[in-house]
Amino acid sequence: MTKPRNEQVSLEETSFYHCMVRCVRWAYLCGVDSETGENFDHRKQWLVSRLRFLSYVYAIDICAYAIMSNHYHVVLHVDQACAQSWSDDEVVERWLQLYNGDVLINRWLMAREMMSPAELQAVSVTISQWRERLCSISWFMRGVNETIARMANEEDNCKGRFWEGRFKSQALLDEGALLTCMAYVDLNPVRAAMADDLIDSDFTSVQQRLFDYAKYKTTQTKTTTEQTLTKRVSKQRQLKRELKLDHLPESPLMPFSGRQQDSMHTALPFTREDYFDLIDTTGRCLRDDKRGAIHPDTEKLISRLGIDPNQWLKHVQSYGRSYGDSAGSRVSLLQYADRFKRRWSKGLKVSSECYLKTG
Repeated sequence: MTKPRNEQVSLEETSFYHCMVRCVRWAYLCGVDSETGENFDHRKQWLVSRLRFLSYVYAIDICAYAIMSNHYHVVLHVDQACAQSWSDDEVVERWLQLYNGDVLINRWLMAREMMSPAELQAVSVTISQWRERLCSISWFMRGVNETIARMANEEDNCKGRFWEGRFKSQALLDEGALLTCMAYVDLNPVRAAMADDLIDSDFTSVQQRLFDYAKYKTTQTKTTTEQTLTKRVSKQRQLKRELKLDHLPESPLMPFSGRQQDSMHTALPFTREDYFDLIDTTGRCLRDDKRGAIHPDTEKLISRLGIDPNQWLKHVQSYGRSYGDSAGSRVSLLQYADRFKRRWSKGLKVSSECYLKTG
């Protein structure tokens, strides 16, 4: 039975969420259409640009994303404290980048000192509502999906659904769930045999992170791998210019930090180098034609975040089908289910097998 959205998104429990959307009838509307031979890969750039632009406007960070031919994944972090820190003027400025205002807001912007107390109160209510929406996953995803659907329908000169539904969301209840989900998302093209490695994984966050990392290296000469990476990302940037999307401001991806004293609300709880090594090695292990083994130092990261290193590959491989509207340790899953008066949660079995026992 379908659950209402307010039973799937609870910022009191976690600020990290995994969202996924499929094209209608699982059709390849963002890739190569096998029936007509048409190539819609440029729509993947539409999605990346829209996600990064909305992250710039909203108080929502992007941790990971992967744009596939018939669906996309994105891992989001909602920063409510950031939205609450904005002044009323900043809230209005951000909202008006995306949506129309109203008569009272326009008057408030022009001559607020001339407005009556009742009018100012009405403006305050409107701004409070906009502030709440600017840290809402539902409004964020609506802003992505509705815009892309309109653009695609205009391009195809047709009407009707582009997406199968609104979106599926999954609460990531602990650091182990966050790490596993990000790995699952970033490795989507590799697991689907659409890319040989991370460098070839176009329109993914890990490829963008690797590019940003290589760009700021102090060495003058680039390795062959770095040259290939630069070439692939440059091709995407050229596509963005051709699509006239390069004028949109973009928010950077949520940064990494290996310092345990740093809050998860400001940085991801692992270092960039550890994450790159883990994802690269995991991708090699998941493919039959690649050699790879989890390094002891990386095993420490997995253990620190609560996952059994011996079960890591299984956890990543089975992640998509193992969990429902929440992912995490057995205790976290049961507490989350209890919050919504449910006795059971999908994923209890695999969670018990893959998480380290505590106590």
